[in-house]
Amino acid sequence: MAGLVPFNRRNRGLTGTGLGDFYGMLDDFFSDDLMMPRRSLARDTFKLDVQDKEKEYLIEAELPGVKKEEITLEMHEGQLMIGIQREEKVDEEKKNYIHKERRYCSMSRSVYLADADSDNIKAKLDGGVLEITVPKVEKSVKEKNRIEIE
Repeated sequence: MAGLVPFNRRNRGLTGTGLGDFYGMLDDFFSDDLMMPRRSLARDTFKLDVQDKEKEYLIEAELPGVKKEEITLEMHEGQLMIGIQREEKVDEEKKNYIHKERRYCSMSRSVYLADADSDNIKAKLDGGVLEITVPKVEKSVKEKNRIEIE
């Protein structure tokens, strides 16, 4: 089927005819990586929402299909890092297999939380959404707003 459209036609200077976008679309449609869309940072990372509540932060990460054993949470100097490492294998026990797949993916997101209490963080994975509750450190009014002059 790939013989229907000349390979990489868009680089042959046809853009002046107004058909460049059309040929590019056909090249993308008939390319070998039809089932593997172009990589995009927006599609490759998981979505993260951070809410600043009065006494805590609530972080929600969308992680459909991820098991809790594949998730790592680390807090270091106010930086909360959420990481995922997963390995997918499709193994068939047939001796004459023609196709066998393995995939390994790793991704992480970080968020800086200046006044986080790293000792009392709680996390829960439910329905593909990871909820992380990070309490804030209580600071006195003197520490926040007032500076003493000597």
